[in-house]
Amino acid sequence: MIQLDPTDRRLLAALQADASLSHAALAESIGISATSCWRRIRSLETTGVLGPTIRLVNAGAVGRGVSVMLQVRVTSQNLDQRQEFEAFLQSRAEIMECYSMSGEWDYLMRIVVADVAAYERFLMRELLKHPNVASSSSHFALSQVKYTTAIPV
Repeated sequence: MIQLDPTDRRLLAALQADASLSHAALAESIGISATSCWRRIRSLETTGVLGPTIRLVNAGAVGRGVSVMLQVRVTSQNLDQRQEFEAFLQSRAEIMECYSMSGEWDYLMRIVVADVAAYERFLMRELLKHPNVASSSSHFALSQVKYTTAIPV
């Protein structure tokens, strides 16, 4: 685990709130010089604490307002088959998140699609046709109660 001092933690919190701020504005908001801010950001990037700078898109605003939580059970735990299945999952744009799970189900995914028909096409024509899928269970989100990308630091 990377050791973070209080200034690093303030910097990370500020970047998670608004990554579009200039180094000067970030530095001022956390009480350090712009040069020190720049160095800290580069160090946090180099150590893997900070990933790429991105902008989050509102799924509903671009016609992808249906979220489905999908649980999947695979036919085999064989490493080669799991790796091939995970490569398939990586290739699917509608899968926003995927977790390998302990317990009754092997994978948990968050799928974002335009409508129920689009989800049915993905499920029936793509996912369930995969040779390593044994079964699945879908749960449609009625509303989004909380969503954040900010990691508590």
